[in-house]
Amino acid sequence: MRIFLDTANVEDVAKHFLTGLIDGVTTNPTLIRKSGKNPTDVYKELSDIGVRDISMEVYGSAHEMYETGKQLAHDFSGVATIKLPMTRCGLLACKELSNDHIRTNVTLVFTIPQAILAAKAGATYVSPFVGRLDDQQVSGLEVVRGIKGLFAAKQVETQVLAASIRNVHRAVRSFYNGADVVTMPPSVFENMYKHILTDAGLEIFEQDIAQIKCNSVNFIKEYQ
Repeated sequence: MRIFLDTANVEDVAKHFLTGLIDGVTTNPTLIRKSGKNPTDVYKELSDIGVRDISMEVYGSAHEMYETGKQLAHDFSGVATIKLPMTRCGLLACKELSNDHIRTNVTLVFTIPQAILAAKAGATYVSPFVGRLDDQQVSGLEVVRGIKGLFAAKQVETQVLAASIRNVHRAVRSFYNGADVVTMPPSVFENMYKHILTDAGLEIFEQDIAQIKCNSVNFIKEYQ
């Protein structure tokens, strides 16, 4: 099971990357815009803190996406995963990049037929959007399970990267349904640590520790 953070906020990534629990980062133009930084600056900062799998989105014609992807893979060797849209042009570029042994992530996947085409184009990852499917009254988790089941049956190497994850439940259920990777906002990752009973238990332990310390002090005073 691998966890990616879906963000272009380098400070958030740095904080969580120190835990050793984060395996990569996904970005998109919206997240880059929110960061207020140039895309290449974000990628360099992420690379500098040690992230070794960064999805870098490209756009334009098939040729433009291929050339931009090839340049990113050169500039960020061993780090770049080129993120491409689930379109005819996107898959043409994906095929060429895959032939060049460059990692690719086909995004905006909403159906099993789309995932099949992406896998045929040699995609390293396909990214079904769980939350957006749920918004359309379609089970995003069923799509994840269907893609993974088909890939497993046909021994397809393309990995399922569940995206558009809005809460811990959907993150966990994505893994249950076969996702190889789940990418999530930092806020969802932070919530994976939390449970009301954990907080209550810690409060009791802290009270008991304080009482133990108090008893120890009184014991020492008594026998001085």
